[in-house]
Amino acid sequence: MTTESPRWFKSSYSENGGACVEVATNLVASDGLVPVRDSKDPAGPALGFPAVAFASFVGGVKDGAFRAV
Repeated sequence: MTTESPRWFKSSYSENGGACVEVATNLVASDGLVPVRDSKDPAGPALGFPAVAFASFVGGVKDGAFRAV
């Protein structure tokens, strides 16, 4: 386990009035996880996703797999 703190960031596309998530990719190498949290509640809980699963999700978003019907 690492003692490194997450370095949170939002996407440059997050200009929608605060309804964003933040991710901390600096823990991938040490923990294999990508923590995700609600940007409106930085002291609240964070979910940790396996790096492979998060990369697959991001790839799906880029490919349009989650378009609204």
